[in-house]
Amino acid sequence: MHVLMLDADLFFDHDRIMKIETAVPSHFERLVAIWESSVRATHHFLQESDIAALRPLLLNAYLPNLNVVIARDETGAIHGFLGVDENRIEMLFVDDASRGKGVGKYLLTYAIDHLGANEVDVNEQNPQGVGFYQHMGFVQIGRSELDGQGNPFPLLHMRYEG
Repeated sequence: MHVLMLDADLFFDHDRIMKIETAVPSHFERLVAIWESSVRATHHFLQESDIAALRPLLLNAYLPNLNVVIARDETGAIHGFLGVDENRIEMLFVDDASRGKGVGKYLLTYAIDHLGANEVDVNEQNPQGVGFYQHMGFVQIGRSELDGQGNPFPLLHMRYEG
């Protein structure tokens, strides 16, 4: 994979220039579609009813209350997004069609370097996500049996160690 950082808000990957922008409410429907695409590709433990229950929470409760940034290409297409609350990454999702192309790494690096993010909770049943954060320098510092909604989806608490 060839990724060239041009500056803090731009990167070049596979003949495409991507940039980081702050999300606005008009982006939220697209972000929910990206979330669903990503979740269906990586969160195999979720049932249809779980996805259906989370969709309106994401749109109406989570996205409006986080510092959300998007990765957008030169055509305006949004390929992924990240939501931060203080120093905690609350969500990072990349459209399934864009996975493996550096978008998640770019968003995470931006969050660490520019938003002061150094903590994340990852579903234990999402080995791709756990591996991604470990590869990026995060280490497990704790574990919870239940997720944030009280569901039996264990979370690994991770902190960035560089």
